Amino acid sequence: MIWMLRHAHAEDGSPDAERPLSAEGERQARAVGGALVTLGVELDACLTSPRVRARDTAKLVCEQLGIEPWEEPGLQGGPFDPLQLAAEHGESVLLIGHDPDVSMAIHDATGAQVRMPKAGLAAIDRGELKLLLRPQELEKLAGLT
Repeated sequence: MIWMLRHAHAEDGSPDAERPLSAEGERQARAVGGALVTLGVELDACLTSPRVRARDTAKLVCEQLGIEPWEEPGLQGGPFDPLQLAAEHGESVLLIGHDPDVSMAIHDATGAQVRMPKAGLAAIDRGELKLLLRPQELEKLAGLT
């Protein structure tokens, strides 16, 4: 299963690559981790964009899953192939990046038309979109609402 996550909400400012998560973003990232635990997801790897907001999202998510995120420069901007990245790192992989790249990667892998919200989570299995969760749904799964 390939899990795709758009980074959580970040503060405004520049330079863009150094924008940290906002308090809302920290809550969203913890909710994603809690939801994945509730769903019983076990990951072989988590790959994240090296941009601060994505990297911090990954840290908060992975903290709850007991794994360490790896920085993947290919996720910091521009098109990427989620199937190829996942194939290199295991059967169950979480990829954390930015939009519109995450939405386009989901489309390229599945044909589904999605617009990922910040902290939105999708699951892809064998070219099929299996799950698409918004931040509000993730918070409910994590028991935060």
